[in-house]
Amino acid sequence: MTQTPTVRPELADVPTGAFIAGQWRALPRTFTVDTPHDGSALAQVADCGPQEAVDAIEAALVAFDTWKLDNFKRAEILSRWADLIDEHAPQMARVMALEMGKPVTEAHGEIGGGNGYIRFYVDAARQIAGERVPSRFAHKRGLTRSEPLGVVYAVTPWNFPMSMIARKAAPALAAGCTVILKPAEQSPLTALLLAELWRQAGGPAGTLQVLAASDPASFSKPFFDDIRVRKIAFTGSTDVGRLLYAQAATTLKRVSLELGGHAPTIVFADADIELAVRESIVSKFRNAGQTCISSNRFYVHESIAEQFADAFALAASKLKVGDPLDPATEIGPLVDDQGHAKVSAHVADAVERGAAFQTGGQTLTGRYFAPTVLSGVQPGTLMLREETFGPVAPIVSFSSDEEAVRLANDSEYGLAAYVFTRDLSRAFRVTEALEYGIIGVNDGGPVGAAAQAPFGGFKNSGVGREGGHWGLDEYLQVKYVSFGV
Repeated sequence: MTQTPTVRPELADVPTGAFIAGQWRALPRTFTVDTPHDGSALAQVADCGPQEAVDAIEAALVAFDTWKLDNFKRAEILSRWADLIDEHAPQMARVMALEMGKPVTEAHGEIGGGNGYIRFYVDAARQIAGERVPSRFAHKRGLTRSEPLGVVYAVTPWNFPMSMIARKAAPALAAGCTVILKPAEQSPLTALLLAELWRQAGGPAGTLQVLAASDPASFSKPFFDDIRVRKIAFTGSTDVGRLLYAQAATTLKRVSLELGGHAPTIVFADADIELAVRESIVSKFRNAGQTCISSNRFYVHESIAEQFADAFALAASKLKVGDPLDPATEIGPLVDDQGHAKVSAHVADAVERGAAFQTGGQTLTGRYFAPTVLSGVQPGTLMLREETFGPVAPIVSFSSDEEAVRLANDSEYGLAAYVFTRDLSRAFRVTEALEYGIIGVNDGGPVGAAAQAPFGGFKNSGVGREGGHWGLDEYLQVKYVSFGV
């Protein structure tokens, strides 16, 4: 007998089934989504497996035949989707706060930024075109067509339940692709709500499908095995990204991967310390440090290291930790017990190696961790080598520009970096030397509400770009046509 998934009464309007071929489907298998605030159950969500994956692929292929034909119709539906998201923003922000612990005020910001991507690609959809290609022969004419790749399998993480979907689905749908989305099992409710709003916007059956799964490996296998699925778009860990890259190779799928980050922040002696502190609070503590572009390592010139550490710690100590549904909350809980354990282990390792607390350092109730600033962090410390993914800021001093760049580049990752200086020449030299795809100079939020900008990294931080025309190009293929006249 099919079990109807359930939710808490306050989430009664949020769907919990599988959205396949334009319909909500209940399944006999479910898994539990809890709230990081206190660990209590929020919902039982339909748990999809390989058969549901196959059903979604078939529906996406049928939908692709007509969806790819009309750029302007796609733009109209995407625009209605964006309008509905704006209308339901309060509800969606509450869902995000409950299922992954993001402060509700931040959730509203994420929804606005994510909707900015959708509206950017509304305009981009209308402008997809080809080019005239000159010929050396008088009796020939050449042109190109930009055509959608086909069926896209998108996998999104838990830390940005709305905007990560928008950054993938919006350009793919605008290009004329059909999208099958697997949201993270920690935060699927936002994705399911987005699917319902897509249905209400008039999105044709099979164009956007959302299926949650507790066993991502077995669920995903049909997508990698089927040559008709032409694109994989993934945001997550580098280790998983490597596996997906290898699996996609057997059918030569197009792949875009946004993977791990370990962002350095360099504060030079001539920096505006007040500005550096203010912007670093944003880059470090947004979403409790659970972002791929979060500042993970702070390299501060030795002449100002103590001054910066004192000011930064004071600002961090004033951040309000609390219930993510409270509009005054600035730091919510970590998403799960595993994440909390990693943060605790990193802090313990740093202290054992000689680091000193400037502020914080303690576990609070449940999955909460106090905003923490550490000084005197030693080489080899775990948090200088791995993403902590929590509200912890290690400070290391340096003595020369060359040393700062060397320390910043000493990582397998290359997603984001931050530089604070008032010297324009130094800013150019350092940004050119840093091996990172995104750099904020005197700016702790370089990609905030920047749908027109490219988002992506170097080295083991991924392949491809999201945002701007770069994001659209990821879902298009070019056809050359030569005419004899």
